[in-house]
Amino acid sequence: MTSLDKPTEDTDQTQPHDARAVTEAALFEAFGGVRGMVETVVPGLLFVTIFTIDKDLHLSAIAALAVSVVLVVVRLAMKDTVKHAFSGVFGVAFGVVFAMFTGNAKDFYLPGMLYTLGLALAYIVTTIAGVPLIGLILGPVFKENLSWRTRNPGRKKAYAKASWAWGLILLAKCAILFPLYWWADTTQLGWVLVILKIPPFLLAVWLTWVFLAKAPAPIDVFAEMEAEEKAEEERKAALAAEGGETPGPRHRRQA
Repeated sequence: MTSLDKPTEDTDQTQPHDARAVTEAALFEAFGGVRGMVETVVPGLLFVTIFTIDKDLHLSAIAALAVSVVLVVVRLAMKDTVKHAFSGVFGVAFGVVFAMFTGNAKDFYLPGMLYTLGLALAYIVTTIAGVPLIGLILGPVFKENLSWRTRNPGRKKAYAKASWAWGLILLAKCAILFPLYWWADTTQLGWVLVILKIPPFLLAVWLTWVFLAKAPAPIDVFAEMEAEEKAEEERKAALAAEGGETPGPRHRRQA
């Protein structure tokens, strides 16, 4: 997040600076950061650029798929996480197969559009059900798992707001794209898709950051489990000492 993306000063009083930094890092990890955004844009941009120039569906599709594979190979070579790049490859591959099967270049974009619509509905439905999807995505990243559902109502409320934001933003995007799929040509649809790739995503991530920056800090359930295990070990050691027992192998190693 840039300084322009941060909430106003009163937010600084609701959450310490280090907690806000953790929130930023978690969002970048979950959504891929700048590099992840670039990897989602490049294949579609290459497809529509080539198709705009020579109207060759096969060349455009192969180029888009090839650059997706290259992005994965680069990540593997750098020993970096590949989940975002792999998701891009699968998305492009589905688009390529679909377009090749129908012979309609616009169908290259249809699987991604359907995925966006399904994701929008998932955000909204899970929020209505009381289990907002953004909480399910970010809970493990924040090491809180599902503790926010019953033990941290303020955080659950923030996740609900963020999920509503994601759902409505993606629905608005679909409301633009699906009419274009029927009425516009391939190049028009492709360029609008490229243009709408990043801004709605950034808006949703920024709103998520704002809501979570004002929410209570996450409950680290992993740290709690480790503390409980340590306390149990100390209790057993104390009981053994009171009973005059010789500490077990584990206790001797700790000593």
